[in-house]
Amino acid sequence: MVNKNFILGLDLGQANDFTALGVIEVQPDRVYHIRRLERVRGVAYPDVAEKVHKIMKALGGGALVVDQTGVGAPVVDLLKKAGLNPVAVSIHGGDSVTHEGRNWRVPKRNLVAVLQVLLQTSRLKVSSGLKLGPDLQKEMLNFKVKIDPVTAHDSYSAWRENDHDDMVLATALACWWAESRPKPQPPLVLPMPTKEQMITPRHRIGGYDGQPRVPKFF
Repeated sequence: MVNKNFILGLDLGQANDFTALGVIEVQPDRVYHIRRLERVRGVAYPDVAEKVHKIMKALGGGALVVDQTGVGAPVVDLLKKAGLNPVAVSIHGGDSVTHEGRNWRVPKRNLVAVLQVLLQTSRLKVSSGLKLGPDLQKEMLNFKVKIDPVTAHDSYSAWRENDHDDMVLATALACWWAESRPKPQPPLVLPMPTKEQMITPRHRIGGYDGQPRVPKFF
């Protein structure tokens, strides 16, 4: 059985970039506890897939949300072959969310907005025992938004070129899915019919009793 309490956000880095993983646990009151933060560099994608698989197995399952913007479909296919069934997110600078199956296109402003709301309402908690917890908080402080005066599109970056935003993005992916994922519809419950309403052998559809009855229209 899949553990629906855990959501993993995975920001896959290219070449010498960091690959980051953030694990949140969903509480009943929709407060999210960051339970694990990972950051690696120079690790082959198959090894990343294997590591994530081991983490999910140890957690008893969960949802995996992956940024496929830079690495594209091939790496996501690796995760699928590992049996991880990821939600693949392509991040863009527009303003609309679209999806086809488990492939989503999400504006980066939506990811950032989710984090802002959760932080402002004290619904995102970071354990002081996490080794990378202070680094995540630093990334959040160094994050800024830029507005293109011509296109009015927004972009996000760190204050300085040597800063990173991989853990922010990994955490944002997990939190966005926790807040935005399609919710299952409750089953349709129909009231029990009364004895008079119950269908019995004496009922006929449209009054049919063996001979067709054609109503007169003229």
